Amino acid sequence: MSAPLLVLADVSKAYGGLRPLRVQRLVIEPGQRVAILGMDQPMAEVFVNLVTGASLPDTGSIDVLGRPTAAIADSAEWLAFVDRFGIVSERAVMLESLSVVQNLALPFTLDIEPPSVDARARASALAREVGLPEDQLDSAVGTLSGAARTCARLARALALDPAVLLLEHPSAGVDRQDVPALARRFRDVADRRRVAAVALTADEAFASAFAGTVLTLDAATGRLAARRAKGWFGRGGKPDPGTREK
Repeated sequence: MSAPLLVLADVSKAYGGLRPLRVQRLVIEPGQRVAILGMDQPMAEVFVNLVTGASLPDTGSIDVLGRPTAAIADSAEWLAFVDRFGIVSERAVMLESLSVVQNLALPFTLDIEPPSVDARARASALAREVGLPEDQLDSAVGTLSGAARTCARLARALALDPAVLLLEHPSAGVDRQDVPALARRFRDVADRRRVAAVALTADEAFASAFAGTVLTLDAATGRLAARRAKGWFGRGGKPDPGTREK
């Protein structure tokens, strides 16, 4: 059996909220899709910073890809480490006056006026992968719908072939009628890529349509309780890969 990609054990991190972020235990297996309910946006940001090694927990341990984040020695090592993550977040700035293709070319080149033939081809392939139509590729990101803009964020998060996707409130700013289809699109992309994905969300509709495992965080204790929900079982009635009781 493959080793877990991500293990949090007895983690606590104070950040100025009413209480610290606490996680008793979380194990993410390769290819697993997990949604965690119960984290607001500031807490979700703290979680992402901890998992990516941008900050260290006050107590407890975080192992990513078989290595503790506390063992990252310097900024050069951290930059290589953080590339293993694809982060979908409103904190990841999109240049709204630039086109979809230009934004998606930025992970490959800073020469985007216009992008080279190769950079455009790579950016266009990412856009197609997440379901953005061809007629939107040259549209300014600021003119897109909430769902399309979120898909563009997903496309950019995939650019460097991450091992883990981290989704910070991905349905925020998306019209409610678009949420189920958006969640299924994220699910399908993660499955095709065979990439693990963790969605931090308050949106039960997104969680149920996206995740094979839905967990609810008890913020007071840090306990993550698994619950049966629509989307608990993957297609064909089989549990999502790596699902285990926490």
